[in-house]
Amino acid sequence: MPVSPLDHIRLDTWIDAHFDQELRFLQNLIQVPTDTPPGNNAPHAERAADLLDAMGLHTERHPVPMDVVQAAGLQSVTNLVVHRRYGEGPTIALNAHGDVVPPGEGWTQDPYGGAVVDGHLYGRASAVSKSDFATYAFAVRAIESLGYPLKGGVDLLFTYDEEFGGAVGPAWLLAQQLTRPDLLIAAGFSYQVITAHNGCLQMEVTVHGQMAHAAIPQSGVDALQGATTILNALYKQNSLYRHISSKVAGITHPYLNVGWIEGGTNTNVVPGRVTFKLDRRMIPEEDPVQVEAEIRRVIAEAAAKTPGIRVEIRRLLLAKALTPLPGNQPLVDALQFHASAVFGEPVPALGTPLYTDARIFCEAGIPSVLYGAGPRTVLESHAKRADERLALDDLRRATQVVARTLLDLLG
Repeated sequence: MPVSPLDHIRLDTWIDAHFDQELRFLQNLIQVPTDTPPGNNAPHAERAADLLDAMGLHTERHPVPMDVVQAAGLQSVTNLVVHRRYGEGPTIALNAHGDVVPPGEGWTQDPYGGAVVDGHLYGRASAVSKSDFATYAFAVRAIESLGYPLKGGVDLLFTYDEEFGGAVGPAWLLAQQLTRPDLLIAAGFSYQVITAHNGCLQMEVTVHGQMAHAAIPQSGVDALQGATTILNALYKQNSLYRHISSKVAGITHPYLNVGWIEGGTNTNVVPGRVTFKLDRRMIPEEDPVQVEAEIRRVIAEAAAKTPGIRVEIRRLLLAKALTPLPGNQPLVDALQFHASAVFGEPVPALGTPLYTDARIFCEAGIPSVLYGAGPRTVLESHAKRADERLALDDLRRATQVVARTLLDLLG
């Protein structure tokens, strides 16, 4: 039967009536930590599966073998899959990740409390992306509440390896053939439909020198001095990157960041080793192979300026950029139409400087977009910062948008 505007109103009404339940569901998820590192995420998956099962969404629990998990640098991962089959037609997957960075300092609210203050839900992963465990699960419950004959199906995919690259999250599910959707919606924010995003290269650089007593520094080789020369050369690249512009709306230019550094043994010792980790964001137009080769060249040339040091470079992550695949337009059109109607303003389709698990599905040939519950910008969400938060109105309305979109595509 054709979907009518009245059907959309029925969905909205159901979501409004069950919003307190949706909020409690999300609060329960926030209250189970999933700090990654260290990445002991199986307990959260068990809690999420219990909650989903209690709502009638039978959940498959897929523990990833421990040797595979540990090789990825994590402690435990259980990915969740909920299959909902309605008949012949396309399968639409909805993917959100439960792993998050540790909370860090500066919080005014308990990062695992799930407190609601002034219309906002506070907690680590409240916006990125445990919120979309709730958005997607309640959108599915909403379309099923109508009792209409539907075509195709929905796969809810809740995974736990976005922070470390996705190899034991979505990539593992696809490799094990536990899901093979025709289209994918991945976790995102409410005020734009994301069709492209940056790639990311992460590397660990270890500079080796020779330890020595600080009273006779000439008897050693200062690894920190060598590392400083390398860091200055890397940071200088940012001034060059500003002259490289992406043609994708929402994405500006490449950039580089050093987010972690460690080394030395004591104040009175010439440091014999310094290690740092860098993050190089790549615009969709860049070739990852060339980007990595260029970074390695810059490091090698800078290292040569400090005689006696030796440098080891290890690639930690290579996340390719997300670029639109043919076939994603039905998702883009439906999400834009309903988001604009529900939020009362034009909702654009554009790119983002983030990198996400959606790229893994695109690499497998599955047209993918990002849309979910969240503010206009990452900055507003406080993602990866203190006091991460989600406006309750954004959660409610994003759930309505996703439910309307699913009904249009499956109804």
